Amino acid sequence: MDIFYPFEWFSELVTFGWLGLTEGTPLGDSVAFFVYDVPKILVMLAVIVFLVAIVRSFFPASRARQLLAGRKLYVGNVAAAGLGVITPFCSCSAVPMFIGFVEAGVPLGVTFSFLLASPMVNELAIGLLIPVFGWRVTLAYVLSGLGVSIIGGIIIGRLGLERYVEEYVYAVKVGDIAEETLTWPDRLKGARAYVGEIVGKVWPWVIVAIAIGAGMHGYLPQDFLARWAGEGNPFAVLVAVAVGVPLYGNAASAVPIAGVLADKGVQVGTVLAFMMAVTALSVPEMIILRKVIKPRLIAIFVGISATTIVAVGFAFNAFL
Repeated sequence: MDIFYPFEWFSELVTFGWLGLTEGTPLGDSVAFFVYDVPKILVMLAVIVFLVAIVRSFFPASRARQLLAGRKLYVGNVAAAGLGVITPFCSCSAVPMFIGFVEAGVPLGVTFSFLLASPMVNELAIGLLIPVFGWRVTLAYVLSGLGVSIIGGIIIGRLGLERYVEEYVYAVKVGDIAEETLTWPDRLKGARAYVGEIVGKVWPWVIVAIAIGAGMHGYLPQDFLARWAGEGNPFAVLVAVAVGVPLYGNAASAVPIAGVLADKGVQVGTVLAFMMAVTALSVPEMIILRKVIKPRLIAIFVGISATTIVAVGFAFNAFL
């Protein structure tokens, strides 16, 4: 049985039953898309965030630093990218996390693997991707996001760019806070609170993004998108990344729009590249990172990340 059938049934009931709209019309299709996606995405998001919060309770920030400190390249990059999946990160926490990792002796390239993976491949992205794209595309996104994070971090580490970190960062000492051993009731209580915090913050953005996506779904002609990001455009991935990098957004705003792009015939690799660019390389994040790293390193970070994201997009378009 399709686990999403109740949402489909509810959408048809509201749209074509209660509201009396006509199936197959732009307005009817847009409203049905909206009513179907909002509860489905929010429910799946809450479930995924709850499960990841339980896992996160075993990996506080100080333990993450301890696990990464002293790690060599390659091993450290893989570990950092993996920790990024279960560790919350956003632009507002970039500065303390960066300082904490550098002070703990985490190599610069390993730190950037974490900074790339955490906003791209976290519980929010996974929780939103599954109901929109299904497990296959979600798994492809997770694996490619980890690949981009690992490769990007390795390249940055090999270039020896420590001189482009602001000098004061190495002088900061970040102490470890004593952490109590959590019981399972504590973990469950914390997970429920975390679900309320995350869903409470992102639900307006989810609804706005789905509303935009619903309008695109019902009213935007397929050939409009095909002209700039369709299968016949050899530069589709480049266009998607170029559009995505300047945008400010997270998975809550990117996934619903990406879902409509896929529905309109845009190739999977192009859609995934757009999502990665939006979530991993936002301008506000770069502004905050400027407090701890110099402009040249920011430019190198963006260039390497964007290049690897473009490569992933082309690869998935070729093989999926």
